[in-house]
Amino acid sequence: MDYELRLYDQLLQFPLFQGLSRADLQQMAGNTKFGFMKASARKVVVRPGDACQQLFFLVSGKLQVTTASDDYSYSVDEHLLAPYMFQPEVLFGLSQRFTHTFQTTSECHFITLSKDEVMRLLDDFLIVRLNLLGILSTRHQRLSHRPWRRAPQSLEERVVHFFIDRCVYPAGSKVFHILMRQLAAEVGDSRLDVSRVLNTLQSRG
Repeated sequence: MDYELRLYDQLLQFPLFQGLSRADLQQMAGNTKFGFMKASARKVVVRPGDACQQLFFLVSGKLQVTTASDDYSYSVDEHLLAPYMFQPEVLFGLSQRFTHTFQTTSECHFITLSKDEVMRLLDDFLIVRLNLLGILSTRHQRLSHRPWRRAPQSLEERVVHFFIDRCVYPAGSKVFHILMRQLAAEVGDSRLDVSRVLNTLQSRG
């Protein structure tokens, strides 16, 4: 019972399991093979290109998520806290491979679910099916809306949009690794003007 209560509290941190009752959890705990993993700080859990054969749920600890451009000319590091689920959108679809590096920055604890177990949960629990559809639909809607936003009216707006569009999560610490001349090329302006905009943004905090 203590195990089930702990598992119930941990799973309810994630949108995929919200709405499940304790009776649902008891059934799930008895029929589902959950994996449990502990990772020390500075351990790479997933790399870009790794096949997505299971879902990872960060239940405690801190992660650094790194995303690189296709030509590896720049990248961004983001720092995320639990709870966090790794890229559920790549469990199915055309490309079933992770596109970010997930590395621990503190001791972390994960729950994992193999793809087979996810399929079983989707068959057995309507609420899990609806939650996954909601997660994927929300992500699709946000991405499909991006091309239709008002075009940036200034260099400052173009720089801000460049940063925002390349982040996995809207909050938290971000560190971009990019040369000034590369950023200038990406936003279509001079290195000097981009430098001035960055200094202005920095002065505003």
